[in-house]
Amino acid sequence: MIELRTPGEIEAMRPAGAFVASVLERLRDEIAVGVNLLELDRIAHDMIRARGAESCYIDYHPSFGAMPFGKVLCTSVNDAVLHGLPFDYRIEDGDVVTVDFAASVDGWVSDSALTVIAGTPRPEDERLIATTEQALAAGIAAARPGGKLGDISAAIGDVCAAAGYSVNLDFGGHGVGHTMHGEPHVPNDGRAGRGLKLKPGLVIAIEPWLLETTDELFTDPDGWTLRSADGSRGAHSEHTVAITADGPLILTQRTR
Repeated sequence: MIELRTPGEIEAMRPAGAFVASVLERLRDEIAVGVNLLELDRIAHDMIRARGAESCYIDYHPSFGAMPFGKVLCTSVNDAVLHGLPFDYRIEDGDVVTVDFAASVDGWVSDSALTVIAGTPRPEDERLIATTEQALAAGIAAARPGGKLGDISAAIGDVCAAAGYSVNLDFGGHGVGHTMHGEPHVPNDGRAGRGLKLKPGLVIAIEPWLLETTDELFTDPDGWTLRSADGSRGAHSEHTVAITADGPLILTQRTR
């Protein structure tokens, strides 16, 4: 069921958005050559405890997960792009690292992700990340009352296609509220002018993700991490966005 939030409820969602943004800002500063993925998860877990927030991931067990997730942070490295289960791995020079984080504060959820390069960057990785960020900005700009859900999907897909990337439609954005995943599903490609009419009060996570040379995935033996079928690298950008009468409001906007 799709739920629309009142202006008061959207205001009540701001603390969750601000907290999620602050965790990602801290993690972006911590990602460096030699840092262990489990250390990143520990930092996020410590921040959850200090804030009195709740993890959306640790007990999460949807049909596509092999078991409860067990960690509070998704860490996807290089050919991994989604649902990366943190493990004992030290980041190496040139690694592409995505951190995806969702938490609940006072009963309201926000969800956001970013991708960074540790150490020496490769131009092709920088281009991939920049494309997901540009696609995210385009999708957010299209999240306006009176439009259609397909406008968001088409805006994302157009940016990706123009850069020469193919788009996987199995995983995309989603509704956000008291739980992390709700209706509607927000595909990362589609046709403008089609689908659900966008109304003030709709809160969604918009999350373009790309793989460099494929749109096919497989699940890692850990039962969670999704990797590219051909070993090419991935990137992922995400914000939780509320549609208001004045346009899109980014609840997980980072300050830096």
